[in-house]
Amino acid sequence: MAITTTKSAYWAGFRDGAPFMLVAGPFAVLFGVLAIEAGLNLFEVMSFSLVVIAGAAQFTAMQLMQENAPTVIVLISALAVNLRVAMYSAAITPYLGAAPLWKRAIMAYLLVDQSYALSHAKFETEPELSVPARAAYYFGTCTLVMITWFVCSYLGAALGTQLPSNLPLDFALPITFLSMVAPLLRTLPHVIAAVVAIIVALLAVNVPYSLGLIIAGSAGMAAGALSETYLTRKALT
Repeated sequence: MAITTTKSAYWAGFRDGAPFMLVAGPFAVLFGVLAIEAGLNLFEVMSFSLVVIAGAAQFTAMQLMQENAPTVIVLISALAVNLRVAMYSAAITPYLGAAPLWKRAIMAYLLVDQSYALSHAKFETEPELSVPARAAYYFGTCTLVMITWFVCSYLGAALGTQLPSNLPLDFALPITFLSMVAPLLRTLPHVIAAVVAIIVALLAVNVPYSLGLIIAGSAGMAAGALSETYLTRKALT
């Protein structure tokens, strides 16, 4: 369906974001359950979700808190996991940077993996979209995911240990990231970055405080950047 107005752009984003409810829901319920088991109360769980609004960082912080890691390690690890959001922001700024400041502030708050992946792909394939239409599409992608995240975080925290212990809620995390990352592996540097990150993550699995993930992410980004630089220079010679 062609996007002709900001309204149609919003509903296009709304439809594109709807499937992510299927993974955001179980992911959020799992976080709520684990947070209650870690000793947080309902208010603290919801405040965590509303303020941080970043599932991977929340899980990382929660795990480290359960391991009694130093506060500075918890903060650094959560921030490191969320560094990808800075890259997301840089990638979509050329498309949304002309939007009003108040809109950009809300977009920054709502910037998560799903909103970035869907919006960036749409903006690349339809460069003729106006800035208001792009902003509307972006907000559309966020609507159901955010509602699902907050509601299911509450349900997970409220139900807590009443949920069956064998309920496979943890399947949502890997599926979410695989569904977003796989379509983005379009070039050789992208593939190299992913492969290096996977190998290093496996080798560094026993590094304390889950710092192996940070090491793996850094190695993957470095490998991707170096390979892209090499291939660009090679093409120019």
